Amino acid sequence: MAAARRQFSREFKLEAVKLVEERGVSVRQAAQDLDVHENVLRKWVRELREQPEEAFPGNGKMTAQDAEIARLRKEVTKLKMERDLLKKGRGLLREGVDLKFGFIAKHRGVWPVNLMCEALGVSRGGFYGWLTRPPSRRSRQDKKLGVQVRQSFLRSDRTYGARRVWRDVLEQGLQCGLHRIERLMRDQALRARPRRRGLPKDRGARSSAAENLLDRQFQAEAPNQKWVADFTYIWTAEGWLYVAAVLDLYSRRIVGWSMQDSMTSQLVVDVLMMAVWRRGKPTALLHHSDQGSQYTSEHFQQLLKEQGITCSMSRAGEVWDNSAMESFFSSLKTERTARKVYRTRAQARSDVFDYIERFYNTTRRHSTLGYVSPMQFEEARKA
Repeated sequence: MAAARRQFSREFKLEAVKLVEERGVSVRQAAQDLDVHENVLRKWVRELREQPEEAFPGNGKMTAQDAEIARLRKEVTKLKMERDLLKKGRGLLREGVDLKFGFIAKHRGVWPVNLMCEALGVSRGGFYGWLTRPPSRRSRQDKKLGVQVRQSFLRSDRTYGARRVWRDVLEQGLQCGLHRIERLMRDQALRARPRRRGLPKDRGARSSAAENLLDRQFQAEAPNQKWVADFTYIWTAEGWLYVAAVLDLYSRRIVGWSMQDSMTSQLVVDVLMMAVWRRGKPTALLHHSDQGSQYTSEHFQQLLKEQGITCSMSRAGEVWDNSAMESFFSSLKTERTARKVYRTRAQARSDVFDYIERFYNTTRRHSTLGYVSPMQFEEARKA
């Protein structure tokens, strides 16, 4: 039987084109990251260029005001990049001594050594001693490992702790212990963001709530057996942005998402349809959520029936009944949105899209999966 043709929402297409047009990602890399064919992405780019207001009909159209905002955002991004070049050495104030000395050695022809030493808080004698002293075997090994450690940390958008970095280093064929990775991270002042957890709120029972069929059984033997869903909200200068998602418990992959400026049943309907389009129409699928009014609405419940999907819901006030989904949103906020100030909803949408499709699904190491990413986990089991 031929595989069902995948469909993509207008929201997904617009964010995919932004990666290429506004953020400088190559079509080939963006297509690989988003798991779409390269020619399909080129077609989306071409269509949006030719008809910016009429491209990808459905779910609304881009207005002239939206186009102007996109143009201004592109100019602001360019100005920020130019400004950062002028502040090239400022980030070294938080780094280790070896990195500071390396920066000074590299830029001796640009700025005076004494000026750089004073600015970075190191001594001239220490620098010249470092420059002339031959490194030990251990130091040479540390330097090689340190490069891999830093690369892993930066690839994770500064979110990986020592254990995940250690897995990356071992995958590169370098042998070392976890404690050594911890030391090298301390030497380079590489610290993962601490996880912040909020207290769950008991919103009471809903009269139309379904039974808790999932019953905290968060393992699945194959794809598209158990999906969990929920939504959260992110503050921007324009107001709240509501983010909804569906997660496949088999691989912990986010298979559907949508973002809107209002909390309606249409938000969760769009998420479920994206998941169905991307994964094909599943059979014998269990969909689990909380008892929010969006999930108990007639609109959403009718869609579940049409798709042949069994409904399951958490008990009132039992946040752990949907802990896998809570864990994803906690990671999203801790690793990305909590440290950002978004001026517009569009800016927040692009950042959440980037986190889900280019980091979490594709490369982020998941402890539940043996420290591989959701897509790597699925590909390994296809082979």
